[in-house]
Amino acid sequence: MNGDDPRGDASRRRVPPPSGRPGEPPLPPGRAPAPRPGRPLPPGNDPTVRHGGPPPRRPLPPEGAYPRNGNPPPRRPLPPDGPTVRHGQPPARPASHIEPTQVLRRDGSGDQPLAYSQMPREHVKPRQQHAPPQRPVPHREPVRHAPTQRPVPHHDSLPPRRTPPPGDAGRQPMPRRRRRRHPFRWFMLVVVLVIVGLVAGIVHLDGALTRIDALTSYTDRVGNTPGTNWLLVGSDGRGDLSSEQEQELATGGDTGPERTDTIMLVHIPKSGPTTMVSLPRDSYVSIPGYGKDKLNASFAFGGAPLLVQTVEQATGVRIDHYAQIGFGGFSGVVDALGGIEMCLDEPIVDPLAGLDLPAGCQELSGPQALGFVRTRATPRADVDRMNNQRMFMSALLKKATSTSTLVNPFALWPMATGVAGSLKVDEGDHIWNLAALGWAMRADTVTTTVPIAGFDETDVGSVLLWDKARASDFFDAIAKDQPIPEELLTR
Repeated sequence: MNGDDPRGDASRRRVPPPSGRPGEPPLPPGRAPAPRPGRPLPPGNDPTVRHGGPPPRRPLPPEGAYPRNGNPPPRRPLPPDGPTVRHGQPPARPASHIEPTQVLRRDGSGDQPLAYSQMPREHVKPRQQHAPPQRPVPHREPVRHAPTQRPVPHHDSLPPRRTPPPGDAGRQPMPRRRRRRHPFRWFMLVVVLVIVGLVAGIVHLDGALTRIDALTSYTDRVGNTPGTNWLLVGSDGRGDLSSEQEQELATGGDTGPERTDTIMLVHIPKSGPTTMVSLPRDSYVSIPGYGKDKLNASFAFGGAPLLVQTVEQATGVRIDHYAQIGFGGFSGVVDALGGIEMCLDEPIVDPLAGLDLPAGCQELSGPQALGFVRTRATPRADVDRMNNQRMFMSALLKKATSTSTLVNPFALWPMATGVAGSLKVDEGDHIWNLAALGWAMRADTVTTTVPIAGFDETDVGSVLLWDKARASDFFDAIAKDQPIPEELLTR
């Protein structure tokens, strides 16, 4: 620094002339600066257009537009009486707080701007007043209030609580309540399965029955009588037996037309005990269309329909159901039940029936039982045979309907299938009719035979004669569904 220079640092300052170019005098008013030498002017001598160069400077405003201090003109002239309040801003502060700013007006005496100290208050632009900055208001979640509390009933009566939606992270799902087991449901399921099984078994057994047209209508048939009457027939048919079975059962081979060894009339009253009456096969009766002959001859002449018609006309009792069983079926039913226990007063030996039984209580197998109901090797021949048949039939039905058999499927099912496969019934009979018959005979049953007058020799051989007077009263009580008088019963 040169200390001799009285101008100091101020002499070193370079103030550009009014023309904007150093070293040149100021331009007169209204003239633009001349272009620099060495640069060609564009077409039209327009000093503001340049080829590829920077954009030209803006032309100067005319004389008197604003002072030459580089300040832009005001946006809007102020009114003569001072500044106004705009946009809700307060008026200007006192002069002591006025800060240096641009000159808003020119003095009329010259081109020089007024000093700040000489400017009137109305020519000073007031300081801009700005509103304080607004702080951002943070977002707040709405306040959630707990619902109104209510009395909670016992937990057993409450429904299962629903799991809250996944968007609600503030609530935890309640643990799922453990389902209570209901043993009653399993019990009902077992009952339903048992019922369905019984129905299916009954339908199967009913379809296994062999049906024949036994109860046919005919002229002057006996009218309906009260109660239920069954005609049970045991035939000596051997058509379904093999040679080995014939030897085991001692049937004696083929003996001609099929006949009946056993004929029984079972009456089930509306109230009271069931009555089982044996009809001797050698009974001398009238056979429709064939005259007088033995009762079992009607079966040989016309089968089951003629036998039913002969019994109805001889007794005056209407037959409601019919069941027939052969040798093989009878033996199979006994074996299915595991044998039948019988108590004998005297020993029975019959080589023709293959029977050799000692006295006393013993269990008879299928072949032994068949020989026991067929044999006539006893002192009273046919009379003892009818007694043995009734006694054995009562024991058979009692065991078949016993609790031990009914609750044991391994004994009940073989017995039921054996009965259904060996029986022949009327077309209108079903397996439940047979079940009703067995249930009616499981209790105390009155067993008897038709009143007998004696024996006689006829052209058809030795026959058995009924006592007409006593037999008429006997069957009249059955037809009227009344107990049979004691004096008419034959034990």
